[in-house]
Amino acid sequence: MKPFLALFSATLLCAIHLPIQAQAQAQTPAQTPAPGWRMTDSGTQVELRGLSVVSPTVAWASGAKATVLRTVDGEHWQAMQVAGADGLDFRDIQAFDKDHALIMSAGPGDKSRIYQTSDGGASWQLLKTNQEPAGFWDAFAFFDAKNGMLFGDAVNGRFQVLVTADGGASWQEQSHAGLTALPNEGGFAASGTCIAVYGKQAAWIVTGGADAARVFRSTDLGKSWAASNLPIPAAAASKGAFSVAFLDEKNGMVVGGDYKLPQLDTLNAARTEDGGMSWVASPVLPKGFMSVIATVPGAAHTYVAAGLAGSGISVDGGKSWRVLGTTPVNTVAFANASTGWAIGPKGLLMTYQAGELPLPKPVAK
Repeated sequence: MKPFLALFSATLLCAIHLPIQAQAQAQTPAQTPAPGWRMTDSGTQVELRGLSVVSPTVAWASGAKATVLRTVDGEHWQAMQVAGADGLDFRDIQAFDKDHALIMSAGPGDKSRIYQTSDGGASWQLLKTNQEPAGFWDAFAFFDAKNGMLFGDAVNGRFQVLVTADGGASWQEQSHAGLTALPNEGGFAASGTCIAVYGKQAAWIVTGGADAARVFRSTDLGKSWAASNLPIPAAAASKGAFSVAFLDEKNGMVVGGDYKLPQLDTLNAARTEDGGMSWVASPVLPKGFMSVIATVPGAAHTYVAAGLAGSGISVDGGKSWRVLGTTPVNTVAFANASTGWAIGPKGLLMTYQAGELPLPKPVAK
């Protein structure tokens, strides 16, 4: 979303995660567990927003000033710059292994681009540039190593959705069926998670800024979409739904709020049990703005939510929450129930320490 990017560029970006309305049924934890995050040297001071975890030892991150980070041992991170991409803000990243990754920059018109590396970041190839002057890409997500989907703000009143079937080498714009935008409606390029995919064809997109926050759902790889209103407040350029994640085809969550008021105690999340057709208020902890909701591989019914208000965890599908910490972050991602990372303002990088968070053990296969 364009207003979101502009406001972030004009501030230190420390106030991007805002608290949302917390309903009366939100649970107040009897105890706050010992901190489960430990600070890790990122090697940079730029704002970090994109995060992709491949395994317990391999992960990538991206951010402002054409910055990309990578670890291949799970402990030490290397910061690098993408040649020829000076000034671009890489809001999303999708990694497939220690050598191969795609990055997406967010910005007006041709500032929205996709680059690829196949040599661990030593070199990058420009794959796609947004040809719409009024366009603005927000995030992308991949079903597998070949098939992915990209979401962008509305052009001529309809949201952009592009798909790839060759790992990002080429992209085709999908039909706009069901993608008509409301006045002032757009996505938030806050954490690379305003789009989520599951299985082989299911996808969801969340928005804000308009009179209502909405979720768009597709069950046919983006050929057609249906929209549902969310109970999360909107009606301002800084308010709405910021992130979506699904445990399976039916059970999912959306988080958000008002990034200009990170500590505002308003509703900050909603939950669905029917694939996104209907949503009920389901506030997360800590109270305040949340920019990401993430699932945890191998940990059934588990979500981690995070934002400038801090981070929290649910192990019952989003029904109840426990605070993990109050350090402001932009996004989180996990390899399994014992390994994960968080990134955020001013080069913030934190590593999840196994055993300190109340995550269930991985399910035996």
